[in-house]
Amino acid sequence: MISTADFRSGLTIERNGQLYQIVEYKHQMRGRGSATVRAKLRNLRTGAILEQTFEAGEKVDSAYIEKRPSQFLYRSGDDFIFMDSESYEQQTLTEDRLGDSSQWMKEGQEVTLLQFQGEFLGVELPMSVELQITETDPGLRGDTATGGSKVAKLETGATVRVPLFVNQGDFVRVNTQTGEYIERA
Repeated sequence: MISTADFRSGLTIERNGQLYQIVEYKHQMRGRGSATVRAKLRNLRTGAILEQTFEAGEKVDSAYIEKRPSQFLYRSGDDFIFMDSESYEQQTLTEDRLGDSSQWMKEGQEVTLLQFQGEFLGVELPMSVELQITETDPGLRGDTATGGSKVAKLETGATVRVPLFVNQGDFVRVNTQTGEYIERA
């Protein structure tokens, strides 16, 4: 059990039989009465975001999530096959379980599998990944006054907005949390 004073972003708690990860939290003081903690929680099984209010000092159950270093091997339809880097066992996760993470993974990539009491919940990706652009329109100088952007399709099938100077075949670094272009690699 942990107190609301111990809340941190990324902490995993168990509430009403569900697993939640704290996305963000904020302590709020009222003029009269006790303080409260407003937290934005992400359900680790469904991916749904929930806002919850806790009384200051309220106790909640913490959940230990095991993190296993793994490698993404390949995709077979809606299934994604991973190999544990330590035991070499293979694990299959569906696209529904992975959510948006699936659009940033390419074969051979190192990821971290999240597991709770034998149940695989999903993957944790690195903050950024390098992917190749497979389709984009040519950028023309003078199109905009303030350096515009264009849509580019990546090797994983995801689309991202990139600056006009980026061309087909270039490698770009993309933030896996926001899905935004960072830089040309």
